[in-house]
Amino acid sequence: MLFRQLFDVETSTYTYLIADLVTKTGILVDPVLEQVERDRQLLQELGITLKYCLETHIHADHITGTAKLREITGCLGIVPENAQAGCADRFMKDGEVIELGSVKVEAIATLGHTDSHNAYLVNGTHLLTGDSLFIRGCGRTDFQSGNAGMMYDAVTQKLFTLPDETLVYPGHDYRGHTVSTIGEEKQLNPRFAGRNREEFIQLMANLNLPNPKKIMEAVPANQRCGNVAA
Repeated sequence: MLFRQLFDVETSTYTYLIADLVTKTGILVDPVLEQVERDRQLLQELGITLKYCLETHIHADHITGTAKLREITGCLGIVPENAQAGCADRFMKDGEVIELGSVKVEAIATLGHTDSHNAYLVNGTHLLTGDSLFIRGCGRTDFQSGNAGMMYDAVTQKLFTLPDETLVYPGHDYRGHTVSTIGEEKQLNPRFAGRNREEFIQLMANLNLPNPKKIMEAVPANQRCGNVAA
């Protein structure tokens, strides 16, 4: 399996390229519009045919590159079940699996940051957590129908039941971290370690974070799969 972590500095967003080296087919998870040319060039250099763009959720902090990549490569755009994106080629629900040769990507519904959100477990070892779980943090829950209680349940009852050695690859990082493990986050993540459900809800209700800079343009564009023009 080929696994690459790519970064957008402006929005601190990670995009992941996952590919099967035998069939030379791949998936991009959470592509960023401004980085489409970088991603296209990398695919070309590696000789990989892009089959799918896969979103963890409808993003509020950046516009997805899916529409542009669909136009360039003919790939399909996939979003979580119940996402408000009628333009998607496919909706992926909890437990569904995408296979590309020896690569298997399983959706794990992890609601809470938004009301439709998936994490993706790749070959049982690499967990792409989107905005449900960050390294020593988690995504906010105060807009886009977020729900702190649902996030606590998803993280503690689904993600934290995976083997401790499972690698955690978040959707964002703001402090230079690139990878962690489930065991490490269970022990050291200050949002969850030692907190019960009610304590977590209280914590999330009092973060007082400013809105993402691009929320007014990003959400409607992402509901059109990244098409900027209405």
